[in-house]
Amino acid sequence: MFFADSYASWQKGAIENANKLIRQYIPKGTDFSSLTDEYIRKVQYKINSRPRKKLNFDTPKNVFFRLIANFALAS
Repeated sequence: MFFADSYASWQKGAIENANKLIRQYIPKGTDFSSLTDEYIRKVQYKINSRPRKKLNFDTPKNVFFRLIANFALAS
């Protein structure tokens, strides 16, 4: 567990990157109660289907399900 200092974005790069991806679809200051569940699911799908350099240009969705499948086979 890691506790970052307040207003020290350089200490939490992964979170800041995730926020940047979310802000492409939902601008800062948006009232989340005005967004439909369907829209949020679409944004979630788009972000999780986006290839990442850190994952060798695979998607988080593919990596997650591959790990789940490997875990199930090992059990």
